Amino acid sequence: MDIWSPEKRSEVMARIRSRDTKPELVVRSLLHRCGVRFSLRRRDLPGKPDIVLPKYKTVIFVHGCFWHRHAGCRLASEPKSRQEFWQAKFEANVARDRRNQRALKEAGWRVIVLWECEVMRDPLGVVQGVLELLRPAGKPINYDALPDRRSVLKVAEERFKWNLRDKTT
Repeated sequence: MDIWSPEKRSEVMARIRSRDTKPELVVRSLLHRCGVRFSLRRRDLPGKPDIVLPKYKTVIFVHGCFWHRHAGCRLASEPKSRQEFWQAKFEANVARDRRNQRALKEAGWRVIVLWECEVMRDPLGVVQGVLELLRPAGKPINYDALPDRRSVLKVAEERFKWNLRDKTT
């Protein structure tokens, strides 16, 4: 049984963002600070990856643990209401993710999946891992540009609030 009325639940679900999420903003901000340039959500690629690095022939998906079912993650909880609906929804999401990743790999792209919980827990470590994967494919990357964790999360929070204000006006 849901704790909210159908109207309230609908309102809450409508406010969930599918792009420009906090984890996505954190990753983008850190990559940019390190001199890595990218495109966002290229429609010509399967799954419209969150971050596209054409120079490195690499795409990055920043997945939310709940929606994309991060195995073993506490954020990938099971809703208590409409369980059959949610099970089918989650299975379709995971199948679509696999299909898109396979198509990208077949087209010669390297696919990196970052999880919301990992990005928010250790943003610098996650981005350093991405940079290590990119390094063999291009020139050395400036690690000195990485700020401390607190300032990264503060910047992401401010950008997130700004994006919310921008969408409502």
